[in-house]
Amino acid sequence: MSEPAQHHAINYIEFTTTDIAGTRAFYEKAFSWNFQEYGPDYIAFDRDHAGIDGGFRKGEPTQSQSDTAPLVVLYSQELKATQDAIIAAGGSIVVPTFDFPGGKRFHFSDGQGNILAVWSE
Repeated sequence: MSEPAQHHAINYIEFTTTDIAGTRAFYEKAFSWNFQEYGPDYIAFDRDHAGIDGGFRKGEPTQSQSDTAPLVVLYSQELKATQDAIIAAGGSIVVPTFDFPGGKRFHFSDGQGNILAVWSE
């Protein structure tokens, strides 16, 4: 079934990871995302929990994330609590919290080579 309102909209995002089980554990613990397994080398998450459908495929990153790569930004109602959850889940903060017009944000590594950000008002 087609979704005319979604025509040309981003509807899926895919990451690479060297450790499917570790990645799943991190995102479940830090953000309470749900996953569907598609064999030993792929897991998918859903928009009901992550805001967009997507997945992680097993593979080796071909290069480090450059400054020109797209940055996936998550929203949090409680920035400090989210930062604490990321650290407790085994992630690390790679850009400390900073102010920008409209709010604050920080960037984190999931430990598998993926850098994302979190923002709040």
